[in-house]
Amino acid sequence: MVEDMCFLYKDILVIKPPKKSPMLLRTAVFMFSMVSVIFIFYVCRKQIGTEVRTKFMDLNVIDNLTRSIVKQTHIPDILHYPEPLSFNRNECAPNPVMFFAILSNQRSGSGWFETLLNSHINVSSNGEIFSVRERRQNASSILQTLDRVYNLDWLSSASKNECSAAIGFKWMLNQGLMEHHNEIEEYFKRRSVSVIFLFRRNLLRRMVSMLANSYDRYAKLLNGTHKSHVHSAEEADILSKYKPVINSTSLLVDLKDMETKAEKALKYFNSSRHMILYYEDLMRNHTKLNDVQEFLGLPQMELTSRQVKIHKGPLSDHIQNWDDVNKTLTGTVYESFLEADY
Repeated sequence: MVEDMCFLYKDILVIKPPKKSPMLLRTAVFMFSMVSVIFIFYVCRKQIGTEVRTKFMDLNVIDNLTRSIVKQTHIPDILHYPEPLSFNRNECAPNPVMFFAILSNQRSGSGWFETLLNSHINVSSNGEIFSVRERRQNASSILQTLDRVYNLDWLSSASKNECSAAIGFKWMLNQGLMEHHNEIEEYFKRRSVSVIFLFRRNLLRRMVSMLANSYDRYAKLLNGTHKSHVHSAEEADILSKYKPVINSTSLLVDLKDMETKAEKALKYFNSSRHMILYYEDLMRNHTKLNDVQEFLGLPQMELTSRQVKIHKGPLSDHIQNWDDVNKTLTGTVYESFLEADY
């Protein structure tokens, strides 16, 4: 009878139980089947559980990575995907680019600051492009120049082309910026240009630097060559030997005029995404550069510059008529300019 047999392998092995104890055999077969089922279920459950946990862990990793990327590239509206006419971005085309402009004054540390930015592998800051008068003749020529810069079609020694993550330049307040501020501000907002204001707290030091630089344009103290920035202590020492005479009669008015121009720039471009930097703060605390990199959505790197500061030490060492200047500023809101900054 069929119920009296247990087939383990068909046509190979047949076990015929004793006829005297069918109940015992059935119980043994049932127990064996139950143990087998439990074992198989346990093994399968363990494998499935491991796979589910692995997938769950992978999702967590991806989620954390996504959150990190979102945090790093915050404010998606300010990220762009330029399509330049002069070259192909190739594999970097999917990488977003942030637009920026450094708004500053001459002799406020903007040249040094820009070399620091350009030491970053993903930054292209194209220098003082509006120093050329033709580019700032009117609002139309200014906007056309801006388009070339932010479309990555402005080629300079600072250009890193396809793999740049931040593109910009430095713009002096007296280079058409203030005269056409309405059109420029509208452009900045339309194209989501981030503004970095870079000013100098000690305007008296800026005045000394301006007068000394103006003198060297004609004197050419470095072997008949004029240099606005130097890369050695020897060159800095030569240039610092010249001590300008400051007009103490108009000094208070001149300092106030410098302040007013900076205040106007802040007012004109206040609605743009911006940050405010001071040269003295950067000199005292280089971690401020981390704030700049975060502002531009860049991976943090150590930024370096070969430029050497020219006028070091107290201002009394660099102003020929120091006594007159000291007397003029003592007791005024500008008295702190007489003190050492860093």
